[in-house]
Amino acid sequence: MSSKTPISLVTGSLGSGKTTLLREIIESFPGRLAVLMNEFGEIGIDGRLLRGRNLEMVEHTGGCVCCSLSGEFEAAVREILDKIEPDLIVVEATGVAEADALVFDIEDSLPEVRLDGILCIVDGYASVRYPSLGYTARTQLEVADVVLINKTDLIKPEEVRRVEDQVRRFNGRAVLVPTVRCRVDLRVLLGIHSLGLPRRAPASQDQPAFRSFVYRAERPLDEAKFRQWASDLPLSVYRAKGFVRFASGGMLFNYVAGRWDLEVFAGDRTELVFIGVGTDADRESILRRLEGCGIQDAL
Repeated sequence: MSSKTPISLVTGSLGSGKTTLLREIIESFPGRLAVLMNEFGEIGIDGRLLRGRNLEMVEHTGGCVCCSLSGEFEAAVREILDKIEPDLIVVEATGVAEADALVFDIEDSLPEVRLDGILCIVDGYASVRYPSLGYTARTQLEVADVVLINKTDLIKPEEVRRVEDQVRRFNGRAVLVPTVRCRVDLRVLLGIHSLGLPRRAPASQDQPAFRSFVYRAERPLDEAKFRQWASDLPLSVYRAKGFVRFASGGMLFNYVAGRWDLEVFAGDRTELVFIGVGTDADRESILRRLEGCGIQDAL
């Protein structure tokens, strides 16, 4: 059984670094990728232009297709699914619609996809000099799972902390990552299809050192116990993803910044990866409680 196609949203103000991050994802993603934006001219993709009913598409080497929106968002996503069949869709939300409206569209009107993660890029330099936030910026922060505080090389450490405090006034659960030129471990941003991505070195001494570990099991897990376990994951875990085997069948698990979901997916074993900062201290407890979810009499 194939899973729903994951879709990630990238938000942020003009000049915050969205195009820089999109280039990084395009160059690094190991599978077939579709990037949907208002205009793809800034990405600088060379290739054959294809015109569809709701978007224009241009093929990039390595399996990426960049798509420029020319019609309705929902129709464009369905056209991407039909013509490209990507492993992941990344949407640059700025100019397409407000972030909260896009989240509603995806969760309520597009059953063919699942929301993988919501990323907001904050221009740290601009935030220090112009701390007042408009409606759009506030809604982007409120729905974000991960917030990149970009351009930290242009401001002082105490100013970075001031920007972090500002973000926390609107979102208390998001993962905050200071970056320079949006250089970040992409495993924190992308879901299950990013498992093959290489680990990236921190962009600066101020960026958290992300650690990861894996859990594997052959016997099925008790679904009720697993759901309780997932709800109690510590804050040190930023991202968890993989496959879970229950007595009723396999499911795909995706966790980001406290938000998680399960989706039916054929599988005969449990294999989960955990990513975060400070996970070494919590690893033993996480694995012990997860082991306790196992059905004892199962083969």
